[in-house]
Amino acid sequence: MVQVQVRGRAARRWVAFGLIAFGSLFFVIGVVLAGMSVSFLTDAERASGTVVALEWRTDHGGTSRRNRGDDRPAAYPVVEFTSRDGTRTTFQDSTGSNPPAYEKGERVEVLYRADSPEDARIDGFASLWLLPLIFGGLGLLVAGAGTVVAIVTRRRSTVVR
Repeated sequence: MVQVQVRGRAARRWVAFGLIAFGSLFFVIGVVLAGMSVSFLTDAERASGTVVALEWRTDHGGTSRRNRGDDRPAAYPVVEFTSRDGTRTTFQDSTGSNPPAYEKGERVEVLYRADSPEDARIDGFASLWLLPLIFGGLGLLVAGAGTVVAIVTRRRSTVVR
């Protein structure tokens, strides 16, 4: 009977360790992505742009065939703007949505790097902060759950002894 308790306690410790490690990794990825957004913002120039098209895509990156039937296409805005040096540039934003967040012909604020205008983003929450928030938030939740499991396991082991 004592061996069963030890195995259960050991399993909970491994689960706690795994959750904390996985959550910490996701949190670090979120922090790195946030740092990349901050770095982009510090060097970015601003310009006014126009959504010239919506490209509808269904991305299946890593999803199973079973789930693909439920996927709805997302609209990715294609934006045209003129940089400070007069270069007309067109880019597709990296964030798509369904229903579309933008309409064809809509005016948007564009952020771009002066040395490479093709590296541009729409100045909006989703384009700049959605991925850091998802990874960082998920990381905190999972690491927090692992910490709770570790604390409960530790308390139970001190009470049993």
